[in-house]
Amino acid sequence: MSLLDRHLDFVTALRSAGLPVSLAEGLDGVRAVNALDISDREALRSAYAATLVKRQTHRPAFDKIFDLFFPALVGADEIVRHISYDKSDTDGTRSVGLSDGPQDLEAFREQLTEALALGDPDLLQALAREAVTRFGRIQGRGPGEQRWSSYNVANRVSPGELVERTMKGLLGELGQDPAEERDLRRAIERQVAEFNRLVESDVSRRAAEIRGAAYVAEHTVRASIDQLDFTAARKADLEEMRRAIHPLARKLATRMSKQDRATRGARLDFRRTVRASMQTGGVPVVTHHRPKRPGRTDLVVLCDVSGSVANFANFTLMLVFALREQFDRVRAFTFVDEIHEVTDRFQVGADPAETLAELAASAKYASLWGRTSYGRAFTRFQEQYADALSPRTNLLILGDARSNYTDLALPALKQMEYAARHSWWLNPESQRHWGTGDSAAHDYGRIVPMVECRNLTQLGDFVRELA
Repeated sequence: MSLLDRHLDFVTALRSAGLPVSLAEGLDGVRAVNALDISDREALRSAYAATLVKRQTHRPAFDKIFDLFFPALVGADEIVRHISYDKSDTDGTRSVGLSDGPQDLEAFREQLTEALALGDPDLLQALAREAVTRFGRIQGRGPGEQRWSSYNVANRVSPGELVERTMKGLLGELGQDPAEERDLRRAIERQVAEFNRLVESDVSRRAAEIRGAAYVAEHTVRASIDQLDFTAARKADLEEMRRAIHPLARKLATRMSKQDRATRGARLDFRRTVRASMQTGGVPVVTHHRPKRPGRTDLVVLCDVSGSVANFANFTLMLVFALREQFDRVRAFTFVDEIHEVTDRFQVGADPAETLAELAASAKYASLWGRTSYGRAFTRFQEQYADALSPRTNLLILGDARSNYTDLALPALKQMEYAARHSWWLNPESQRHWGTGDSAAHDYGRIVPMVECRNLTQLGDFVRELA
């Protein structure tokens, strides 16, 4: 494959992963590569990143795809020359021991424990490659075909279990200070996460040599965080989503307040208007108005936390946490078939995942029948919390509008929409599924504007459209 062909496949893979790479940016990448020494891999990575990556959230996907198309090493033999060696050898000779028996596994775990304690990135990378070669090998589908599995490595090496062993070795030197122990644990856990990432990277690199980089990129590289569906987000994605949600929450609060100020007419300042009219013969050519008082509005959020939108519920709680800091007052309600106010659970510094787990485990917030009923939730809201909505309150509903063929209680929702200043509904389902099965999206959408919101990109589009 020529360098140009590799470049074209690389750009195609980036686009498939959700990175918006235009034709002009692809040409800029070609010019940057021509101006560099392509033997310098990190310089090549930086040049491509500077010309093809627009957002920081796209960088992880870019790095994974770059490693597939421009690997640091090629072939298993090259890896073997970089791995296991006896440090006691004074002449620097390497002893390639690739057996995977119980004693060899324990010796490797000791080496990995030492690497975690030292925090040496080069040693950690070498051990990750060795772990794949020794403990990640599986039988391929074809005769004589070899494959590698990061799951096999994690199952046999169990790097997570080495955290306590590493801490015991280091705490004897640092003492028993609780703060130092907490910081040390976090540092070691980061080293373990980096080791797992390096193992996955090496497995992908080997798979790319067999199946092709384009195939592996298509089936293993996840979409960038801003295009990852909320319903498909994993626990590891939540922290990155939380960082991205905060600036969007600030913009959302600003847009909502801007709409409120735009709809309120400033009061006429009669005295100043009459005084100014004296200069034009008593004709009020120029009118003067009283200045508008600055202020932020209130927000009421209704979150569907049923099992069908469990992952989306994680996002909704993170959004509520972020909005909590942007409004004068935020009242939060969760529901499956019964409505519950959970405003007191959204304290500054609390963890959204822990809050959701607490709400799920609490009998107080349990549903009656375990099946979503938007109509019952809206009716109960009107009966118990109707005073939460006022002419200075914005209403935000988060859910998929699937009500299990129960009564929709459209009059109750109309009353809620009428009582609030503005109302919006964010739906995590694709519009092509609205109105199918038990979806009442079209019925509810005729009352409250419903917006498809499956990822951070669509949330950002919704925020911008409020201006």
